[in-house]
Amino acid sequence: MQDKKNLSLYASQGVAVREIVMKAGHGRVDYLLYVDKKAVGVIEAKPEGTTLSGVEWQSSMYADGLPADVQLRAILRDGRLPFVFEASGSETHFTNGFDPDPRARRLFNFPKPATLARILREADADSEHSTWRAKVRQLPALDEAPLRPAQIKAIKGVENSLAEQRFSRSLIQMATGAGKTYTAVTLSYRLLKWGGFGRILFLVDRNNLADQTLAEFQNYRTPGENRRFTELYNVDKVRRAGMAASTKVAVSTIQRVFMALRGEDVADADDQNIDTYVPDKPVDVGYNPELPPEAFDLIIVDEAHRSIYGVWRRVLEYFDAHIVGLTATPGKQTFGFFQQNLVSEYTYPESVADGVNVDFDLYRIRTQITEQGSTIEAGTIVPKVDRRTRKQRLEALDDDLDYTNTQLDRAVTSKSQIRTVLETFRDKLFIEIFPGRSSVPKTLIFAKDDAHAEEIVTTVREVFGKGNDFAAKITYSATKPKEQLQTFRTSPTLRIAVTVDMIATGTDVRPLECVFFMRDVRSAQYFEQMKGRGARTISPADFQSVTPDADVKTRFVLVDAIGVTEHPFVQPPLNREKTVPLKKLLDKAANLTLTENDAATLASRLAKLELELTPAERAELDDVAGTPIKDVVRGLVEAVNPDRQAQATERAADPAAAIRELIEKAVEPVAANPELRNRIIELRRTHDRVVDEISVDTLIDAHGVVDTDRARTTIESWKAFLDEHRDEITAIQLLGEARDRRINYADLQELADRIARPPRNWTPDLIWNAYLAIDVTHRQAAGPQVRTRLSLTDLVSLLRYTLGSDDQLVPYANRVKEKYVGWLAQQEQAGVRFTDTERWWLDRMVSVIASSAGITPDDLEEAPFTERGGIDGALRDLGDRAADLIDDLNEELTA
Repeated sequence: MQDKKNLSLYASQGVAVREIVMKAGHGRVDYLLYVDKKAVGVIEAKPEGTTLSGVEWQSSMYADGLPADVQLRAILRDGRLPFVFEASGSETHFTNGFDPDPRARRLFNFPKPATLARILREADADSEHSTWRAKVRQLPALDEAPLRPAQIKAIKGVENSLAEQRFSRSLIQMATGAGKTYTAVTLSYRLLKWGGFGRILFLVDRNNLADQTLAEFQNYRTPGENRRFTELYNVDKVRRAGMAASTKVAVSTIQRVFMALRGEDVADADDQNIDTYVPDKPVDVGYNPELPPEAFDLIIVDEAHRSIYGVWRRVLEYFDAHIVGLTATPGKQTFGFFQQNLVSEYTYPESVADGVNVDFDLYRIRTQITEQGSTIEAGTIVPKVDRRTRKQRLEALDDDLDYTNTQLDRAVTSKSQIRTVLETFRDKLFIEIFPGRSSVPKTLIFAKDDAHAEEIVTTVREVFGKGNDFAAKITYSATKPKEQLQTFRTSPTLRIAVTVDMIATGTDVRPLECVFFMRDVRSAQYFEQMKGRGARTISPADFQSVTPDADVKTRFVLVDAIGVTEHPFVQPPLNREKTVPLKKLLDKAANLTLTENDAATLASRLAKLELELTPAERAELDDVAGTPIKDVVRGLVEAVNPDRQAQATERAADPAAAIRELIEKAVEPVAANPELRNRIIELRRTHDRVVDEISVDTLIDAHGVVDTDRARTTIESWKAFLDEHRDEITAIQLLGEARDRRINYADLQELADRIARPPRNWTPDLIWNAYLAIDVTHRQAAGPQVRTRLSLTDLVSLLRYTLGSDDQLVPYANRVKEKYVGWLAQQEQAGVRFTDTERWWLDRMVSVIASSAGITPDDLEEAPFTERGGIDGALRDLGDRAADLIDDLNEELTA
C-alpha cells in the first residue's frame, strides 16, 4: 500500500494507493487499486462489524468518479472501474464489473493482482464474455448421445443454475450406480472447454476413490474429437498447496485440502487416519497464497461425509467457487448447505425402472445371541485379546459376565454367533437365497471393526471349507487393499470379501450379488451407500466371466444378520410380493385391482424381465406395448413414489382414491393391452427353465410309428396361429396379402421366434414333418433330401403351402434352384450368355438367396465373394449390370 505522495506504480504488479480524492461530488476513496500500472478498482474500508451491503452505493460512486488525470491510465467497464471491493476486519465483498448483472459476493481474501490481471486480459479478448459467469450463458448444446436421461437432466440443471446465478451451490441427487462420476466428468469438460472455468477441485470421500476418479477422467472420450480427457487437460491429485499451473482438475479428500491450506505436504499413501479424521469442532482456515481462494472456480463434492458440511465447512467456503454436490442420499444438513437448490433428482426405484440398477431382495438371519447377548459364568477360563497387539491370553473370570447385543463384537466376540450366522447363510444359500445356483455369489460382508472382520474371514473359510483365495479381508489395514479389491472384482475364485468402511461408499464391484450386514448402521445415508454396492448392473459376458453358473444379474440380495433393515429409514424393495405369480399380477392389472405393493412388484418383475430379453425380444415387446417397456415400468415406479403420492393427495378430498387413480393411470398400458400381457407371459416362460427333481417318470411306449393324430393337431394349430396373427406378423402379411412382395430374413426370424415360444415350442422341422406324416405326396415332393434340420427360409415354403400359394410342399432351396434354371434358360433365349467367371458369381448369389431369402450388395463383402474381391470384384467381373443382376435374381427367384 502506498500514499499518493510516495506513489510508485513500479513497486509491484498490484498497488493500492490510500486516500485518493475523486472528482467533484464523489468524495475521497479509501484505496485506489492499480494492476500493471493501470487503475482498475476501488476499496471502501469500514470498521469491523459494519454490514457491507449498506455501503455498496459509496464504493460504486467512487468507481465512476475518477479524476481526469487518473482516467488517463485506467481500465474502464461501461465508464467505471470494473473491480469494486468493500472490506471490514472480518468480511470482504467483491463486485466484478465484467460479470453479467454484476453482484457483490463474499470472499475469504482479496484476489491476487495476477488474478485480476488475468481477468483483464480475458476482457480485452472478449469484453462481453470475459468471466465464467458470462461464458456459461452461451454453452453449446449438450451432446446427449452417450448420456442417460438422468445424467442429461443433472448436467443441464447445473448449467442452468450457473447461468442464472441465483444460487452459489447446486445439488444433484442421483441413485448409486447411475453414473454420477461420469456426469461430473462431462460437466467438467464442458465448463473447462467452453465455460471459462480455469480449474476444478473434485473432492472424494476416501483417497482410494481418488484413483477410481482419476481413471474416470482418463477413460473419458470427448464428444466429436473422441480424445481422452487427460490428453486435453491435466488431472492430478492435490499433493501440496502450490499445484502445477497446468493442473485443470485436482482430485483430493477434504482432509488433504485442509492439510495443503496449512502448508503441510499431503501424503499420497492410503492412510486411513488422514481420510477418516473428523475433528471435534469445526476447523478454521487461514489464507495461503500458494492456494488462494480463487484457485478453483468449481468444487465438486462426491459422496463426502455428512460432517463435510459441519466441521469442514470453512474449507469449502474458503474458495471463491461454485459448489456442486453429488449424492444418492441427501440429508437435511446436505439440503441446507446447498441452499435447497436441488437441480435434479433420480431415485433408486427410478434407476431400477430404467435398467441402470437392479432391485434387491431381503433375507433376514436372527440368532439368540445376536438379539439378546449372553452370560459367561464366573470361573470360566476365556481367551482375552489385547486390542493393540492382538496377543491372546487365557484368564478366568472373577464374576459373571453379562453382555448385551450392543456389546457384541465390541467388548465381546462370540465365535458361536459368527459361526451360526455364517453356517445359516451357507445352508440356505442354494435353497432359499439363490436357489438352483452351485457357486457362491460374489458376497460383501460388512463388519464392525478390523478385529471383527478378521474373525469373520477366518470363520467363512472354515464354514465353507475353502482356502485363502476364497475369502479375504479388504480393509485399510489389510496388505495391498487396492490389489485385493481389484482381484475381488475380476477373480472367479475370490467369492467373499469382508470390509469395514473401505468398500462402503463409491467403490464399484459390479458382479456383487449379496450384501451382507453383520454390523448395524444408524445413518440412512450411510446405509444406502453400503446397500448400493450390490445395485450395479453388469454385462452378461462380464458377469459370467466371474460367476460362470449365472446368466444375467437381475437382482441382489441384502442379507441382514443384525437387524439393520428394521430401522424406519430403510425403504422396502420394489419386489414386495414375492409369492404372487406374474400371471396373477397381470390379471389384477387387467381388472384394475392392483394394490400399491402389487404395482411396485409388477414394476420389479417387468424390470427384471427387460434385463433378460434379447435386443430383438425387447424391440418386439416395445412394439406390442406401443411404448418402451422401460416407460411402463417408470410409470409404475412413479405411482408408488411417496413424493409423487404426496403431491397427488395434497388437495384431494379422498387421498386413497387419488393414489388408486395414480396406479390405474400407470397400469393402463398393460391393462388396456391383452396382447401385451400375453406376450409378457410368453417371454417369461421362454426365459424360465424349471428343473423337476420331484416327479418320477415311467415309460408308456417306444416305437417308430408316425403319430398322424398329433401331426394333424399340429397342422390345425399352425393354420389357426397364422389366421390369428395375420395382421401383426410381417411374414404372414407379405405372403398372405401381397404375394408379389419379397420377404426378408428378419421377417422370417420374427416368425420363428414367435412360434418357438411356449406353449407351442414349434420349429420349422416340427411343422414340416407334421405335413410329411399325414400325406405321402409331401414326402415325394420334398424328395430324398428331406432333412431333420431345416433352413429358416423353409418357413417361406411352409407359409406359401399353408396359405394356398403353392400346391406342393417343396424345400425353399429346391424351389430357388429350379427357378434359377428357368431364369438362365430365359436369358439364353434372349441372347444373353454368361462366361464361367460370371457364372461363378451368379451361382454363389443363388446359394445366398436359397439360405437367406434374398441378397444385398453388402453380402458381397462376405465369404465366399471376398475370395474374388467382394463388391469391387463383382463390378470388375460383372460390370455395370452387377446391381441389375442382383435385383433380377431377387425378383425372379424369391417370388
